[in-house]
Amino acid sequence: MQTEQRPSKKSLRSLDYLNVFLADVRDGVGPYLSIYLKASQNWNPAQIGMAMSASTIATVIVQTPAGALVDRLRQKRMLIVLASVFVSIGCIAIGLFPSLPVVIGSQIMIGIAAAIFPPAITAITLGLVGHERLDRRIGRNETFNHTGNLLAATLAGLVGYFIARKAIFFLVAAMAVGSIISVKMIREREINHEVARGDGEEDKEEDKEKQQQGYEGILQLLSDRKILFFTVAVVLFHFANAAMLPLVGQELAQGKGTSDTVYMSACIIVAQLVMIPVSNLAGRFAHTARKPIFLLGFAVLPIRGVLYTLSDNPYFLVSVQILDGIAGGIFGVLSVLMVADLTKGTGRFNVTQGMLNTAIGVGAGLSNVLAGFVVKSAGYNVGFLILAVIAVVALGVFWFCVPETKTGVNKKTSPQKHLAKP
Repeated sequence: MQTEQRPSKKSLRSLDYLNVFLADVRDGVGPYLSIYLKASQNWNPAQIGMAMSASTIATVIVQTPAGALVDRLRQKRMLIVLASVFVSIGCIAIGLFPSLPVVIGSQIMIGIAAAIFPPAITAITLGLVGHERLDRRIGRNETFNHTGNLLAATLAGLVGYFIARKAIFFLVAAMAVGSIISVKMIREREINHEVARGDGEEDKEEDKEKQQQGYEGILQLLSDRKILFFTVAVVLFHFANAAMLPLVGQELAQGKGTSDTVYMSACIIVAQLVMIPVSNLAGRFAHTARKPIFLLGFAVLPIRGVLYTLSDNPYFLVSVQILDGIAGGIFGVLSVLMVADLTKGTGRFNVTQGMLNTAIGVGAGLSNVLAGFVVKSAGYNVGFLILAVIAVVALGVFWFCVPETKTGVNKKTSPQKHLAKP
């Protein structure tokens, strides 16, 4: 039997710092780009949708190979360093040369980096703490990530209001440098790279059988109905969710001067304040069951979409972000844990994450493109309602088609012999 993972306090604390600094870095400039292009560069919604989707298209292309690369390579820390450099260069380029070719090229670089961050961070985490302690550690990762988002949003609002909107891009580039320093402080020797890719940690019978048969291939993973339906539900969730905050940002940018960045920061701050306790609690409660908690995250998204149509008052729009905080806090924790459950013992944890995130990228990219053209032709309210309908479909797929994945919780939907503890 494999010895329990015992990482040092220095490595665990450095992982905390990494999640703080990568909070904004892993998503690039996010919704601030939408505001900047609308208010400072006078781009129309369709052009903004193209720019916002450029990074997700790049992510779609790179995500699955990135997951496979993380499974294969031991230099996971260096992958994060390279991705952070990509984000820094892309953000600086957007701030200095905001033309269509430069913005799209920079967004592609940021999209490539976004494909690397999630599997690399999760693999390092799993390699440090092991599968049994993953739920609480992922909850802690997300708590620090949302804390970093809160800090970054506060600074971005102040920088955008008192200095200039484009200064926000340089702020993200500076955070990328902080992430490089943090990841280098994690001790390489404490990362178990076999565990990090989802190999079995204990000498259970199913792990022995899978090792004798060879690791499951990608096609075999795709044929798993649980993984397939989980992927469909998550893609629909992101299809509904991805364009909501950028659309809110565009509404806030209409005739409000430089205060639009303050309102956008307020939207992010409110959501992150809620995500901090929610992600921590999700990690704790997920130790007993996954699906009921995740259902709550799916359920609040259509409600949020409908609420956005009721008023364009900035204070109302900001308050609706409480629901975004609930959904985001739950999703960040539970999605990783359910993938870890579904792939445990296969040695394909990170490549499965990559495939899932590729599909998510498709959904997010289409969301921004669809929302941009719908808003241009029919207005913001119609755009929000269409996204809300898609969110209802996502809820239905997850509710009826995705089983509980936590070992021993639902034996009717997960009848495999290995669910019973020896």
